[in-house]
Amino acid sequence: MTLRLPLLPHPDTPCAAVRTIEVELTQLGARRFALRYVVSGNIEAIEMPRHTAGASRADELWRHTCFEAFLRVGERRSYHEFNFAPSGEWNAYRLADYRQGMVREPCAEAPDITTISGGAVRPEEPPLLVLTATIDLERTLLPTDSPWHIGLSAIIEERNGTRSYWALKHPPGEPDFHHPDCFHLELPAARPV
Repeated sequence: MTLRLPLLPHPDTPCAAVRTIEVELTQLGARRFALRYVVSGNIEAIEMPRHTAGASRADELWRHTCFEAFLRVGERRSYHEFNFAPSGEWNAYRLADYRQGMVREPCAEAPDITTISGGAVRPEEPPLLVLTATIDLERTLLPTDSPWHIGLSAIIEERNGTRSYWALKHPPGEPDFHHPDCFHLELPAARPV
């Protein structure tokens, strides 16, 4: 199964550099999927470190250009947060409840992250930034007999220091990717009871 979904900028954080962000989610197994974030616009105006081989786990990736996924299983209050930076750095966290009890997810495998930045596919189109992250959650033993609720998001930092916040859906008020309204995408149970 593959879904292609647009991210929307938060109304209070416009972005001069980015025209669109789309995420292609491909389910590769019960606990394995690929996320492909496609950013179009003035890519040269986006602040981001270059991709480095062997990049490791890092905290506070959200302070700069970063792509994120949030995952909640069924009606649980606990959820997971995944961060992917264009540099190849990443992290995965488990939270017990809304913004509470955040710890690094010890069972998360390092995702395979690739970043491509540059020219357009066709001359009439804007340049692209494409980040692909393949996530294997098999070791987490997350249940597969309930729907998975997913929030997809991005933080774009422009070279002038301005940040914009993009998501499938935004709750009222300040940008908040942890808010339950942001878990907008539902994947059916991979293995129904």
